[in-house]
Amino acid sequence: MSTETLRRVSDEKRRRTSRGSSGRTNNRKAKSSTGRKFFNRGMGLDLPFLIIVLILMVVGLIMMFSASYPVAYYNQNGDSFYFLKRQLIFVILGIACMLVISFIDYHSLHRLSYMFLGISYFSLILVLFLPAVNNVHRWVGVGSFGIQASEISKFAIILFMAHWGSLYYDKMGTIKYGVLPAVLLFGTTAGLLVLEPHFSGIVIIFLLTLIMLFISGINVKWLGMAGIVAVIAFFIAWATGMLSYAMQRMDGWGQALEYTTKEMWNTTWQTRNSLYAIGSGGLFGLGLGNSRQKYLFLPEPQNDFIFAIVCEELGLIGAITILLIFALLVWRGITLSLRAPDRFGKLLGIGLTSQIGLQVILNILVITDWLPNTGISLPFFSYGGSSMIVLSAQMGVVLSISRQANIEKA
Repeated sequence: MSTETLRRVSDEKRRRTSRGSSGRTNNRKAKSSTGRKFFNRGMGLDLPFLIIVLILMVVGLIMMFSASYPVAYYNQNGDSFYFLKRQLIFVILGIACMLVISFIDYHSLHRLSYMFLGISYFSLILVLFLPAVNNVHRWVGVGSFGIQASEISKFAIILFMAHWGSLYYDKMGTIKYGVLPAVLLFGTTAGLLVLEPHFSGIVIIFLLTLIMLFISGINVKWLGMAGIVAVIAFFIAWATGMLSYAMQRMDGWGQALEYTTKEMWNTTWQTRNSLYAIGSGGLFGLGLGNSRQKYLFLPEPQNDFIFAIVCEELGLIGAITILLIFALLVWRGITLSLRAPDRFGKLLGIGLTSQIGLQVILNILVITDWLPNTGISLPFFSYGGSSMIVLSAQMGVVLSISRQANIEKA
């Protein structure tokens, strides 16, 4: 066989090998594309964001135990670890949910937005037929575990607004695609929350709706009009007596340290002791575990007013450090979301991260008497399973977005 013939045979073998290798590569790409319809096969999750969330969970668990053991000992037959044991289960479940959801392609939520919205409405209606807890209908009970319907609603509204805004981004400035859907969504949800009643939930969902409209590109004039309408609606509801429950919470607002009657003394008891706790902490605090106000002076210190105990035990320095960690979480979450490969990921990630920042701000304003005592929990700190698990799951969605974000540009 001549040299020329051997060269031709060798070239033909190389071409066949190249075609086979290319075919296998294309097949692998096709299989990978099919697999990513549900599971996320993008880049690794954002480790800094995960670490920040875990730090908040751990610090929150420690502070919740420190704030709760006197109340637990007194109310749970001497079991000082009652709230800690339950919250630890919630934290473990929350971390598991967060990690599992981080592996799910967030695009699958695009087509599930209507389903989650339906679940939200169903849960808001269901609680109205369930037994009241402390004279309000807010929880759907599953065994010894109860989930607040409003927690589902927060996520459902963020998800739906992200879905809607990504589809009609260029039309969000119009009444048909921008204003009307938002009014219907918020109006129906708020109407059901009034029946519970749950006015702090209405405030949070109203602000979340405005945030989602703003980042979706709606004209700012509509947001201004929404604010005016909200003020008018408040005064109408107040004049007609619809806000009787809320007005009870507003009694004594801003007067915690200026009480003049015994009735006002009792009304402002929780807020006043919150201010005492914050003030007695000073710059460096009394030390972890050394709070005085948690010994039955500050009611339910493990819940909405837990940050007052944080200020008392860790002082101004410790409190500011924790707030900076929350700020870092919000900054990192928004940064990751802006690098998402599509508008849906951007809107969804920013909305979910903004909810954390919004609740932190409102909680701080409540415990310092800048807002009425409306029962707004502090994310990852306040005792409660539904809030912990739902917020953890939402952080899992942000981590899913981070897998496809352009981390290399960080």
